[in-house]
Amino acid sequence: MCGIIGVIDKRRQNVDGAKIKDALSMMNERGSGEGAGYVAYGIYPEYRDYFALHVFFDNIRENKAALDTLLEKWGTIVHDEQIKTYEQPNIRKVHTPWRYFFRPDRSLMPKSITPDEDIVTHLVMKVNAEKNGALIFSSGKNLGVFKAAGWPEDVANFYRIQDYKGYLWLAHTRYPTNTPGWWGGAHPFNLLNWSVVHNGEITSYGTNRRYIESYGYECTMYTDTEVVAYLVDLLIRKHGLSEKMAIRALAPPFWEDIDRMPAKEQELNRAIRLAYGSALMNGPFAICVANEKTLVGFTDRIKLRPLVTGEHGDRLYISSEEAAIRRMEPDVDNITMPKAGEPVIGRVIA
Repeated sequence: MCGIIGVIDKRRQNVDGAKIKDALSMMNERGSGEGAGYVAYGIYPEYRDYFALHVFFDNIRENKAALDTLLEKWGTIVHDEQIKTYEQPNIRKVHTPWRYFFRPDRSLMPKSITPDEDIVTHLVMKVNAEKNGALIFSSGKNLGVFKAAGWPEDVANFYRIQDYKGYLWLAHTRYPTNTPGWWGGAHPFNLLNWSVVHNGEITSYGTNRRYIESYGYECTMYTDTEVVAYLVDLLIRKHGLSEKMAIRALAPPFWEDIDRMPAKEQELNRAIRLAYGSALMNGPFAICVANEKTLVGFTDRIKLRPLVTGEHGDRLYISSEEAAIRRMEPDVDNITMPKAGEPVIGRVIA
């Protein structure tokens, strides 16, 4: 179950949120009304140099002051405000969405050489692990995640997604199976500039979670998709793998397939499997991953969940269903169904 869709304009031309809302609504039968969400890249150009922290507060009066104090210990709050929402009859507003534009300040940490991204990661892990009425669910630059427990149309109307314009979007309608539907458990999952939407189940969750936590990440939302987001950050940002090699680590060929490869390719794939055995993900899944320059789609090694791609002009579309792509772009062409475990990658060129 679950429905996913992503689009990237390779020349950074904006797509308005109304189109992604309509496309996601085409897949309502894949969801249960327990969660939906959207992420857009390029929506905060006036604050593009700052980390945009989207936060759910349980109670503004009780919880916000503590988060303000913590952020000011590590940097500067350039601006903050409540994210505008619009009451919907089918969404119970159990949290208050807020956004901060934040700049880490190393002068507050004498002799520190910690990268800004590691500071923000530390803050996300600390806040979310402490469970003190605040949850940071989006933390990248010039992007924002908007999600809640509800149907795609209701979540989109709650945030007025149609008012946002971005050159890259991901969207998701959820059918939770192993965890209850709640705001934090809705997709997309995000860390820094990486965002993930996922259909299916990662049956290797326990192994993957122990592996990622050995590197200092803390998994607090009790869902396998959170682990995927952290694995992508570790493999690509921290370890320097390309997107293609990172996907090869997460969904590698079977050993018998590696044995039939040419010598050099065989050596590389053996090394990836041996080095990242605990990052290998089992189970039925289709995943879309994005950062500010790239959209990637891939499935498990035997493709137990559907994934369809399409192209039109400078735009690449990836979705669970062709119908959702055609809702966004009726003239889409070059419809394909990628091979199991093989990534489809779209990159900005301007």
